[in-house]
Amino acid sequence: MLREAGELNPGPWTAHSVLVAQAAERIAAHLPGLDTEHAYIVGLLHDMGRRAGVTGNRHVYDGYRYLSDLGYEPAARVALTHSFPCRNIGEVFGPLDCTAAEQSFIEDYLAAVEFDDYDRLIQLCDSLAMAEGYVLMEKRMVDVLMRYGPTPFVVPKWRAVFQIRDDFERAMGCSVYSLLPGVVENTFGLHK
Repeated sequence: MLREAGELNPGPWTAHSVLVAQAAERIAAHLPGLDTEHAYIVGLLHDMGRRAGVTGNRHVYDGYRYLSDLGYEPAARVALTHSFPCRNIGEVFGPLDCTAAEQSFIEDYLAAVEFDDYDRLIQLCDSLAMAEGYVLMEKRMVDVLMRYGPTPFVVPKWRAVFQIRDDFERAMGCSVYSLLPGVVENTFGLHK
């Protein structure tokens, strides 16, 4: 599915998606009650809405609809929730390019859904992976901010993702970075 989506809309988002999936699998292996295969799959498909082209918040809606129509409800859910750790449609970087009805659907969905550990895991992993590899969250966050510009919700969104990281690290007893290869090299450009 990801390969086909990448052919429809080529770009670094597919490499990012693979790294998100691998990070989710690695972290899930250290968290009681999480299934590593499920974590990998929802991570792999979290940006599936990008198959429709270069968009802003529309990619979460398109991903939800595409995966839901195929009957992949758990992946559809994460495709929609991954950009909204504070449950506010204004959190998404890039243009609000959905119709009013689609935005209303996203807002209603976010208001009704109770985030589980898979939602939170992909929200975290999305902030750990650039197409080139794993990085400190701050680097990924600044990269996205530089590409799309700020939103009024950038600081609450970042705080929420840092809280997710802290919660998972407490549960695992180790840093998420210790589970991901190349963080230092990718963050600081120390490639040999």
